[in-house]
Amino acid sequence: MNMHTPRPIPRYHEIAQECALFETAHAQGLPLLLKGPTGCGKTRFVEHMAARLDRPLYTVACHDDLSAADLIGRYLLKGGDTHWVDGPLTRAVREGGICYLDEIVEARKDVTVVLHPLTDNRRMLMIDRTGEELVAPPGFMLVASYNPGYQNVLKRLKPSTRQRFLSASFDFPNPEPESAIVAQESGLDASRVRPLVRLAGHIRALSGMDLEEGVSTRLLIYTASLIHRGMPIESALEAAIIEPLTDEEDIKQALRDLIATIYG
Repeated sequence: MNMHTPRPIPRYHEIAQECALFETAHAQGLPLLLKGPTGCGKTRFVEHMAARLDRPLYTVACHDDLSAADLIGRYLLKGGDTHWVDGPLTRAVREGGICYLDEIVEARKDVTVVLHPLTDNRRMLMIDRTGEELVAPPGFMLVASYNPGYQNVLKRLKPSTRQRFLSASFDFPNPEPESAIVAQESGLDASRVRPLVRLAGHIRALSGMDLEEGVSTRLLIYTASLIHRGMPIESALEAAIIEPLTDEEDIKQALRDLIATIYG
């Protein structure tokens, strides 16, 4: 007899009842839109909830060239024969899984057209190439995310699309929970993590002025992991914070000066 073994649940620190929102949306078959800066935990949250609900998860990193066919599927030639191959969205619908579209505003406009019938009472995916009309079973859920700070006139989620989703805003945690998250993920002692989190707070205050975006919790975990494995603090900060944040030499130096005030 085949026994189903639930997969491990990735760690996630709940901030504001977002887990309850996700569970309710999933139970009701409602789509969910996550808004927040890069590296604040949106993807980890979706991974956590998919494992917690024991649903298959298909994650798609959206980009300028992502088309509806990339999500739905296409015919491929194999051994002289043509075979239909489902895309990740179609697989999620067939299996009653979760399809997560990360940075949905980066995708081409034909993608959102395909999503509309899945985000209303029809819950239907239409596959023109095969003539199928798939009705999403219980368990299927569409989740999308984007970073509002990167929106512009050319890449903006239309109100007609946004209003098809429930929505939740994400941000970086407050210092104490963020310190706990970074310590847990990296293995670095909490007393050594706190100055990193304090530094991140100062850098985030600069975002939108000197920097396009502040340091993410993800980068703090990278930094703490390097320090935990014996890398000197200055080298870890250079590799995991300064270099990823900017290419501008004057801004790099300003960050080094800021670091000196925290670690000096």
